[in-house]
Amino acid sequence: MSDEKEKLTIAKEDKKVKKLNLREATSCPATLQMIKRMDEDGNDSVFHRAAEMKPCPIGAESACCKNCFMGPCRLNAKDPYAKTGVCGANIDTIAARNFARAVASGAAAHTDHGMGMLDAFRGVVRGTVGHFKIQDEAKLRSVAESIDIPTEGRTVKEIATDLYEELERTYTQVEGEIPFAKRVPPKTLEQWRKAGVVPRGAMREIMEIMHRTHIGVDQNYKNIVTQCSRTALSDGWGGSMVATEISDIMFGTPTPRVAGVNMGFLKEDHVNILIHGHEPLLFEGMIAASQDPVNIEKAKAAGAKGINLLGMCCSGAEVLGRHGIPHAGNFLSSEPVIATGAVDAIGVDVQCIMQALPKVAECYGTKVYTTNYRAKIDGAIHIQFDEHNPLDAPTKIIELAVERFKNRTVKVIIPQRQDWGVHGFSHEYVTYMLGGKFRGSYVPLNDNIINGRIRGVAGVVGCNNPRVKHDEVHVEVVKELIKNNVLVVQTGCSQIALAKAGLLKPDAAVLAGTGLQEVCETVGIPPVLSLGSCVDNSRILIACAEMVRMGGLGDKISDLPVAGCAPEYMSEKAISIGHYFVASGVFTVFGVTFPSVENTKFHDYLFRGLEEEGFGKWGFAVDPHDMAQMMIDHIDKKRAALGLAEERERKLFSMEDRRAAEG
Repeated sequence: MSDEKEKLTIAKEDKKVKKLNLREATSCPATLQMIKRMDEDGNDSVFHRAAEMKPCPIGAESACCKNCFMGPCRLNAKDPYAKTGVCGANIDTIAARNFARAVASGAAAHTDHGMGMLDAFRGVVRGTVGHFKIQDEAKLRSVAESIDIPTEGRTVKEIATDLYEELERTYTQVEGEIPFAKRVPPKTLEQWRKAGVVPRGAMREIMEIMHRTHIGVDQNYKNIVTQCSRTALSDGWGGSMVATEISDIMFGTPTPRVAGVNMGFLKEDHVNILIHGHEPLLFEGMIAASQDPVNIEKAKAAGAKGINLLGMCCSGAEVLGRHGIPHAGNFLSSEPVIATGAVDAIGVDVQCIMQALPKVAECYGTKVYTTNYRAKIDGAIHIQFDEHNPLDAPTKIIELAVERFKNRTVKVIIPQRQDWGVHGFSHEYVTYMLGGKFRGSYVPLNDNIINGRIRGVAGVVGCNNPRVKHDEVHVEVVKELIKNNVLVVQTGCSQIALAKAGLLKPDAAVLAGTGLQEVCETVGIPPVLSLGSCVDNSRILIACAEMVRMGGLGDKISDLPVAGCAPEYMSEKAISIGHYFVASGVFTVFGVTFPSVENTKFHDYLFRGLEEEGFGKWGFAVDPHDMAQMMIDHIDKKRAALGLAEERERKLFSMEDRRAAEG
């Protein structure tokens, strides 16, 4: 340990150890083991920093405004209407502006991700991008047909060219409706049109929301929320959906496969490379480069048995379903995994990458490599990834990782924990799984919701947050839901928590209620379905639209017995995701904290008023069982409205019934 580290340990010893209860930090044994090592080594982790840094109570409730330089202005959340900001803005305007800027930032993150994928797709179509290609022609045709692009008798290149040009309007269009609005159930779309929330183009919506929240512009909280809805919908039905669909077309639509999760998949005798971030381009390039015999030979020449590639965060979630590549851990495990000493290189692109990573990595002899010009980090080494030559940067990272393996000096300690689960339940596979290859259909899902075997469907998604016990809230919410016959779908860091808890395996159905258990055993699925990364929340939107189209559960998304939850959210992206589900018609519960003051007009509008206008609504709870109960109560309310309060006798659909439902 260096003198600097020794001084750091001495300075922090009393304060840090007393403030952080290690066992209350995480429910993941592997992460806990590595936090203990970091603690013993005198190194900070996100858990230590969270314990030492109290959240600002005024900012947590959006009772402050720094949108101009006459402030910042702080309002008293206990008496929010007692005073205003210097310009006269009251708590409703201030909180609505802050909420809107979170939506804008979150939507921009997903929209830029989608634009990056579309840029690569354009290069593939035009032949300027090497290595990558269209791998799923069936998905290309189905996406094109869903937005009225003709496919009959046309070549792949002709269809792909039209699709690129049409989807580009998602971003650049200044009037009209984004292309994927055609996928929205007609009655839901009609409601959006009346409310004025159908997105025109993502760039325009994000630009407008930033303008509206500038000082002296929009000062009516309801009007601001209208633009929040339009901007968030441009994410869910725009940028995120484009990212998901283009990724499937280029790299293959996921299908269920057994894959491993946790730090036990690191291998001491291999060159271990971790890929962390969100865009699949880097990871796909790394997969190809790591399988190159020349690179494998370099690793073996250094004394390694091979190259071991693992995922982290949403980059890892992307390849779990597509390739079955093991996942090392979710957001809050990104520092502890470095403490194993086994990671020879970390390649990152964009989103959810802590600035502390290079400093932690330096303590354990690891290097962090940034690869995207949008996201450079002090202390990291930048190697620009170029989709036109997608193997160049990955090959350089592999070479540097091999060098580090050859010169390892830090003791390697790998937690011996490997967890397995089934990942990759795309919308297309669910359709096939329920109806077969030739008559794929959601009818069996709707049927089992109608007859009561499945109470409803819940999306439990999102990040980790060190303000609550890592992973535990996700796991407890889902256990309570499946016990009450609610089928759960998951994306992002949440699904990694559930994989570690063993809930993504078919035998987890024993924890479900008898109705859901029967369905899971019949179909051969777990009670929790893993769908992919955080942009893949768009798969949930598509599933909701399909449930409406199949009939029997209302004619709008807001009629469905469904609910959403982000138990441990931490990012602005989560706010955008939550609001595009609310605007689509889904009751959505967040945990940890919520950026509004209770008993204000703005808060009441989000939590009650939007639902009264025909949208979904927000909910908030800290206790996981409270979250689950709120969702179950909402599902029961929707069942009652549909006349499904009592279980119905099971109806076996004949072929004629299916044709009628699909017509």
